[in-house]
Amino acid sequence: MAQWSSDTIIKDTPLISPTLLSAEDKLKEKFEKHRKYIADALEYSGGTHSIDDVYQALAVGEAQLHPLEKSCIITEVVDYPSLTVCRIWLAGGDLNELVEAEKSIAVWAKAQGCDAMEINGRKGWQRQLKDYTATSVILTKDLRDE
Repeated sequence: MAQWSSDTIIKDTPLISPTLLSAEDKLKEKFEKHRKYIADALEYSGGTHSIDDVYQALAVGEAQLHPLEKSCIITEVVDYPSLTVCRIWLAGGDLNELVEAEKSIAVWAKAQGCDAMEINGRKGWQRQLKDYTATSVILTKDLRDE
């Protein structure tokens, strides 16, 4: 579940991952255990998705759940016309654990055929992840009350 543009396609095939939980009962169990971390991350998403939207994306294989001890990361693989990227869509919990987990997720992403990583998040991530480059800024304007 990503911000859509005409040149963006989210892969709709499940990916193989040591952290991807494919069995519905295990997914539900891990999701519920990490629900707070996911909900906390959604607070900064601009209202684009509900917690139920996230679960549905995981259940149908559009996103991947990476449960950690004190945190959780949700990724999605995005096919652009010229490259495939692993997007860290949501991340919540212990900052040090999240930063450390990014390294393993990058290795997993490369094994899945991804050419790059990208993070859709707050500015603070740029200070934490020195090997990432800011390539764009997302600006939003709420039109619902105008």
